[in-house]
Amino acid sequence: MTDLMIGELANYNITAIIGGRLMMGIFVCGTFVFGLSGGLAGARKHLDVFGVIVLSGIVGLSGGVIRDVFLGIPAVAIFDWRVVASVFLAGIVAFLAHRPLLKLHHPIQILDAIGLSLFSVIGADVSLIHHSGLLPAALLGMATGVFGGAVRDIVVNEVPQVLRAGLYAIPSLMASGLVVLGFALKELSLAWYAMAATVCLVVRLAGIFFDVNLPHAK
Repeated sequence: MTDLMIGELANYNITAIIGGRLMMGIFVCGTFVFGLSGGLAGARKHLDVFGVIVLSGIVGLSGGVIRDVFLGIPAVAIFDWRVVASVFLAGIVAFLAHRPLLKLHHPIQILDAIGLSLFSVIGADVSLIHHSGLLPAALLGMATGVFGGAVRDIVVNEVPQVLRAGLYAIPSLMASGLVVLGFALKELSLAWYAMAATVCLVVRLAGIFFDVNLPHAK
């Protein structure tokens, strides 16, 4: 998301509420957090430094790219130097500090939950800005949140969490659905966006720490 793109969207939704610079800051932070989760997953699988950085970039960027592809708009975020720098830095941090970070309790899952919350809200908001419709916006918001983590798990040869454990897609859909609901009710505000992200984060963390899952096939 470049300055030009943010300027074009400045009359809409969350960017209009908080301003383009803060929106970019949130976007870059979300990308870094997702990228760090990807880098740590790569480090856990003993990838080399190039592999860790590549996995960081894939996880940090792929959700937004798939959303933009479905919206039929250029995936300009991958060409913004700040976004690219954030995933590169995330990969370097993951490679250099993976041992202490992986000793923390559920570090990858917690980072992923934060990124999931931010990206689900941003994804739904961007979709609404580009006139996707209400249901597509909710689904694309979810895709923005979950796709990076799914790609991460596939690359490291694991069944994606979104398909197996810990309430992953459900909280993402709740967040994007709340954004869509606020849009439909004309109630969108900073507090509403924060509520949507918080709901996603709380439900996701409940799934992680209390092992809450949907029923599994037996």
